Amino acid sequence: MDTFDAINQRRSVKSFDKNYRMAKDEIDKLLELAILSPTSYNIQNWRFVIVTDQTIKDKLSELSHGQQQVSDASLVIILCADLNSWDKEPERYWANIPAESRNALVESLRHSYSDKLQQQRDEAMRSCGMAAQTIMLAAKSMGYDTCPMKGFDYDSVGKMINLPSDHVISMMVVVGKKTKDASPRGGQLPLSHVVFENKF
Repeated sequence: MDTFDAINQRRSVKSFDKNYRMAKDEIDKLLELAILSPTSYNIQNWRFVIVTDQTIKDKLSELSHGQQQVSDASLVIILCADLNSWDKEPERYWANIPAESRNALVESLRHSYSDKLQQQRDEAMRSCGMAAQTIMLAAKSMGYDTCPMKGFDYDSVGKMINLPSDHVISMMVVVGKKTKDASPRGGQLPLSHVVFENKF
Protein backbone atom coordinates (compact mmCIF):
# COMPACT_ATOMS: atom_id res chain seq x y z
CA MET A 1 0.00 0.00 0.00
CA ASP A 2 1.19 3.51 -0.79
CA THR A 3 2.40 5.43 2.28
CA PHE A 4 -0.06 8.26 1.67
CA ASP A 5 -2.92 5.75 1.47
CA ALA A 6 -1.83 4.07 4.72
CA ILE A 7 -1.79 7.44 6.50
CA ASN A 8 -5.18 8.43 5.11
CA GLN A 9 -6.81 5.07 5.84
CA ARG A 10 -5.36 4.43 9.29
CA ARG A 11 -8.09 4.75 11.90
CA SER A 12 -8.54 3.68 15.51
CA VAL A 13 -10.67 0.57 15.11
CA LYS A 14 -12.63 -0.81 18.06
CA SER A 15 -14.16 -3.99 16.58
CA PHE A 16 -12.00 -6.95 15.60
CA ASP A 17 -12.56 -10.54 14.48
CA LYS A 18 -11.78 -12.45 17.67
CA ASN A 19 -11.28 -15.70 15.74
CA TYR A 20 -8.64 -14.33 13.38
CA ARG A 21 -5.02 -15.21 14.09
CA MET A 22 -2.03 -13.42 12.63
CA ALA A 23 0.76 -15.68 11.39
CA LYS A 24 4.03 -15.58 13.31
CA ASP A 25 5.92 -14.38 10.25
CA GLU A 26 3.50 -11.44 9.94
CA ILE A 27 4.06 -10.49 13.57
CA ASP A 28 7.80 -10.78 13.07
CA LYS A 29 7.61 -8.59 9.97
CA LEU A 30 5.63 -5.95 11.86
CA LEU A 31 8.19 -5.87 14.67
CA GLU A 32 11.14 -5.84 12.26
CA LEU A 33 9.63 -2.67 10.79
CA ALA A 34 8.95 -1.23 14.25
CA ILE A 35 12.61 -1.42 15.22
CA LEU A 36 13.50 0.76 12.25
CA SER A 37 11.78 3.65 14.05
CA PRO A 38 14.13 6.49 14.99
CA THR A 39 15.51 6.98 18.49
CA SER A 40 17.79 9.66 19.87
CA TYR A 41 21.44 8.53 19.71
CA ASN A 42 20.12 5.30 18.20
CA ILE A 43 19.62 3.98 21.76
CA GLN A 44 16.70 1.79 20.62
CA ASN A 45 15.16 2.13 24.06
CA TRP A 46 11.78 0.66 23.15
CA ARG A 47 10.83 -2.80 24.36
CA PHE A 48 7.82 -4.63 22.91
CA VAL A 49 5.77 -7.10 24.93
CA ILE A 50 3.59 -8.97 22.45
CA VAL A 51 0.50 -10.79 23.64
CA THR A 52 -1.36 -13.40 21.59
CA ASP A 53 -2.55 -15.71 24.39
CA GLN A 54 -6.31 -15.33 24.75
CA THR A 55 -6.34 -15.70 28.52
CA ILE A 56 -3.81 -12.88 28.88
CA LYS A 57 -5.65 -10.70 26.35
CA ASP A 58 -8.86 -11.20 28.34
CA LYS A 59 -7.08 -10.12 31.51
CA LEU A 60 -5.61 -7.10 29.73
CA SER A 61 -9.13 -6.24 28.57
CA GLU A 62 -10.30 -6.23 32.18
CA LEU A 63 -7.40 -3.96 33.11
CA SER A 64 -8.40 -1.70 30.20
CA HIS A 65 -11.79 -0.87 31.72
CA GLY A 66 -13.42 -3.72 29.79
CA GLN A 67 -12.52 -2.42 26.33
CA GLN A 68 -13.36 -5.33 24.06
CA GLN A 69 -10.85 -4.56 21.32
CA VAL A 70 -8.05 -5.72 23.63
CA SER A 71 -9.61 -9.15 23.97
CA ASP A 72 -10.73 -9.50 20.34
CA ALA A 73 -7.64 -8.22 18.50
CA SER A 74 -5.20 -10.79 17.15
CA LEU A 75 -2.23 -9.09 18.75
CA VAL A 76 -1.65 -6.73 21.66
CA ILE A 77 1.64 -4.86 21.70
CA ILE A 78 2.58 -3.22 24.99
CA LEU A 79 5.14 -0.55 24.17
CA CYS A 80 7.62 -0.08 26.98
CA ALA A 81 10.98 1.63 27.25
CA ASP A 82 14.17 0.98 29.16
CA LEU A 83 14.89 4.26 30.95
CA ASN A 84 18.53 3.28 31.44
CA SER A 85 19.26 2.05 27.94
CA TRP A 86 21.63 5.00 27.55
CA ASP A 87 23.94 3.38 30.15
CA LYS A 88 23.70 -0.29 29.20
CA GLU A 89 26.59 -1.16 26.90
CA PRO A 90 25.93 1.91 24.75
CA GLU A 91 28.83 1.00 22.44
CA ARG A 92 26.55 -1.57 20.80
CA TYR A 93 24.34 1.16 19.35
CA TRP A 94 27.15 2.18 16.98
CA ALA A 95 28.83 -1.16 16.37
CA ASN A 96 29.33 -0.40 12.68
CA ILE A 97 31.19 2.90 12.93
CA PRO A 98 34.87 3.68 13.69
CA ALA A 99 35.91 3.37 17.35
CA GLU A 100 36.88 7.03 17.71
CA SER A 101 33.44 8.23 16.61
CA ARG A 102 31.76 5.54 18.71
CA ASN A 103 33.62 6.60 21.86
CA ALA A 104 32.70 10.24 21.29
CA LEU A 105 29.04 9.31 20.95
CA VAL A 106 29.12 7.26 24.15
CA GLU A 107 30.58 10.21 26.04
CA SER A 108 27.98 12.58 24.61
CA LEU A 109 25.16 10.14 25.34
CA ARG A 110 26.11 9.75 28.99
CA HIS A 111 26.44 13.52 29.36
CA SER A 112 22.94 13.98 27.90
CA TYR A 113 21.11 11.49 30.13
CA SER A 114 23.11 10.87 33.33
CA ASP A 115 21.09 11.98 36.40
CA LYS A 116 18.40 13.50 34.14
CA LEU A 117 15.33 11.46 35.02
CA GLN A 118 12.85 13.68 33.19
CA GLN A 119 14.96 13.58 30.04
CA GLN A 120 15.11 9.78 30.24
CA ARG A 121 11.33 9.57 30.55
CA ASP A 122 10.71 12.14 27.82
CA GLU A 123 12.95 10.17 25.49
CA ALA A 124 11.09 6.96 26.33
CA MET A 125 7.77 8.50 25.38
CA ARG A 126 9.11 10.03 22.18
CA SER A 127 10.67 6.74 21.10
CA CYS A 128 7.57 4.68 21.84
CA GLY A 129 5.33 7.20 20.13
CA MET A 130 7.34 7.00 16.92
CA ALA A 131 7.44 3.20 17.10
CA ALA A 132 3.68 3.06 17.65
CA GLN A 133 3.06 5.12 14.52
CA THR A 134 5.39 2.87 12.55
CA ILE A 135 3.47 -0.17 13.79
CA MET A 136 0.10 1.31 12.90
CA LEU A 137 1.10 2.36 9.39
CA ALA A 138 2.93 -0.90 8.70
CA ALA A 139 -0.07 -2.90 9.95
CA LYS A 140 -2.38 -0.92 7.66
CA SER A 141 -0.08 -1.62 4.72
CA MET A 142 -0.26 -5.33 5.61
CA GLY A 143 -4.07 -5.33 5.57
CA TYR A 144 -4.62 -5.00 9.32
CA ASP A 145 -6.16 -2.34 11.51
CA THR A 146 -5.07 -1.00 14.86
CA CYS A 147 -6.07 0.98 17.90
CA PRO A 148 -3.54 2.88 20.03
CA MET A 149 -4.51 2.83 23.69
CA LYS A 150 -3.68 4.58 26.92
CA GLY A 151 -6.88 3.69 28.81
CA PHE A 152 -5.64 0.94 31.10
CA ASP A 153 -4.28 0.39 34.59
CA TYR A 154 -0.57 0.95 34.01
CA ASP A 155 0.54 -0.35 37.41
CA SER A 156 -1.47 -3.57 37.15
CA VAL A 157 -0.37 -4.20 33.58
CA GLY A 158 3.22 -3.58 34.65
CA LYS A 159 2.92 -6.20 37.38
CA MET A 160 1.27 -8.61 34.98
CA ILE A 161 4.13 -8.44 32.47
CA ASN A 162 6.88 -8.32 35.12
CA LEU A 163 7.94 -4.85 34.02
CA PRO A 164 11.51 -4.23 35.23
CA SER A 165 11.87 -1.40 37.75
CA ASP A 166 13.89 0.75 35.33
CA HIS A 167 11.31 0.41 32.53
CA VAL A 168 8.13 2.34 31.85
CA ILE A 169 5.00 1.55 29.84
CA SER A 170 4.10 4.11 27.20
CA MET A 171 0.98 2.70 25.55
CA MET A 172 -0.59 -0.34 23.93
CA VAL A 173 -1.42 -0.93 20.29
CA VAL A 174 -3.88 -3.65 19.35
CA VAL A 175 -3.74 -5.18 15.87
CA GLY A 176 -6.20 -7.34 13.98
CA LYS A 177 -8.83 -7.78 11.30
CA LYS A 178 -11.62 -5.28 11.73
CA THR A 179 -15.27 -6.33 11.71
CA LYS A 180 -16.63 -2.80 11.68
CA ASP A 181 -15.32 0.45 10.26
CA ALA A 182 -14.30 3.24 12.57
CA SER A 183 -16.78 6.03 13.06
CA PRO A 184 -16.44 8.94 10.62
CA ARG A 185 -13.66 11.33 11.53
CA GLY A 186 -14.82 13.86 14.08
CA GLY A 187 -13.23 16.65 12.12
CA GLN A 188 -9.69 17.84 11.53
CA LEU A 189 -8.68 21.38 12.35
CA PRO A 190 -7.58 23.39 9.30
CA LEU A 191 -3.86 23.90 8.77
CA SER A 192 -4.34 27.60 9.51
CA HIS A 193 -5.20 26.67 13.11
CA VAL A 194 -2.22 24.43 13.75
CA VAL A 195 0.62 25.53 11.46
CA PHE A 196 2.72 28.64 12.14
CA GLU A 197 5.55 29.75 9.90
CA ASN A 198 8.79 30.69 11.64
CA LYS A 199 7.05 31.73 14.89
CA PHE A 200 3.64 31.92 16.57
